[in-house]
Amino acid sequence: MKKAIVHLKSVSPYSPSRYHNTDKLEKESHDDYERRTWMHKAHYDHKTREIFIPAMSFANSIKDAAQYSSIKVKGKGNATWTKHFDAGVMVVNPLPLPVTIDNVEHEWLYLNADGKRNSGTRVMRCFPLIREWEGTVEYIIVDDAIDQEIFTEVLTTAGQLIGVGRFRPRNRGYYGRYQIIDLKWEDYRV
Repeated sequence: MKKAIVHLKSVSPYSPSRYHNTDKLEKESHDDYERRTWMHKAHYDHKTREIFIPAMSFANSIKDAAQYSSIKVKGKGNATWTKHFDAGVMVVNPLPLPVTIDNVEHEWLYLNADGKRNSGTRVMRCFPLIREWEGTVEYIIVDDAIDQEIFTEVLTTAGQLIGVGRFRPRNRGYYGRYQIIDLKWEDYRV
């Protein structure tokens, strides 16, 4: 097994859209509810209130990039790297951000009420927004077929074309893009 310790830096803002089930107050309007609860759309530690990007966001980003890229495994016919990344790469820890839900910036947008494109009714929605972010993410590579070269290529694609969070490139947006600042490749034992 290998571990890739990667320092990532944002190329575009990050905006989470976590589902929360905060109760609506009696006779509270949609706009008032949104004003009161928008910050709960961020993933955060309930004790420290610090916002983080979930580990699965980075794991899914690189797995989606492997599928999107359809890079063929040399010497394996038409086989691609998709299954190797899907089952063979993990991210265990989230990326903490230096902001809390108490002081995070936000943005209001006029969006479809049901979240489905071109569905009709639109409403105002508010989302947390982190304009710049960076930090270290540790990827555990359990599939020995994945070497540093292919890992770096797929992770670069993930940062450019897949992203993390709401309105990322994978979902027809441009937020959540990132670049590799530094990558350390080392042996890993559980």
